[in-house]
Amino acid sequence: MSPLLPGPGELALFAAAVAVLNATPGVDFLLTVTRTLQGGARAGMAAALGISTGCVLHALAAAFGLAALLALHPAAFTAIQWAGAAWLGWLGIGLLRQAWRRRPANAAGDVAAAPAAPAAPVRPLWLEFRTGLLTNLLNPKVALFFLAFLPQFVPAGAPSKTAAFLLLGAWFALQGTLFLVLLVLLAARLSRWQATAAARRALGTLGGLLFVALALRLLGARQALN
Repeated sequence: MSPLLPGPGELALFAAAVAVLNATPGVDFLLTVTRTLQGGARAGMAAALGISTGCVLHALAAAFGLAALLALHPAAFTAIQWAGAAWLGWLGIGLLRQAWRRRPANAAGDVAAAPAAPAAPVRPLWLEFRTGLLTNLLNPKVALFFLAFLPQFVPAGAPSKTAAFLLLGAWFALQGTLFLVLLVLLAARLSRWQATAAARRALGTLGGLLFVALALRLLGARQALN
């Protein structure tokens, strides 16, 4: 019986391609770093798990034909693009508002200094998880990526193409999760640098502007396809 996974050489190529894709800065990368810097390692981990769950759901949808359905029906694809752009814009505006929110003053009238690293997430962990999940799910390019990328590594003689596709999707999600965990740990160490209010504001502003720019880029791509 033919194996469900490709041979060692192709599997190594698959893992290398996934590593390059994970390390390329994008929405998931930016969200993980931003949430870690804003809420600490626990917030970053929760957002990363939400992103990974979104990848699993995208793999399931692609395996059972939803991604192909979106590709064949532009109206549905366009609706998800609009929703994704709106979500990214909302995240960006939220980061900008949080960065420029007036901080409480101490008895001397000075702005209270922020701690070097937050002891606990600013928001509940389930909200961080939901943010990561929705950010990933509302990106239709991820669905089409699974549909275009994973089949290239499904063995031609696999007894079940769907099972092989799901195994590769699980590999992709697991490798991506490990990368995001390492990214959170690195960002948590870097968060010590943002001890001053000015540094925290600068990082929040940069993250907010990048998310808004990503939203506008997604809308621009949609207009170019029309």
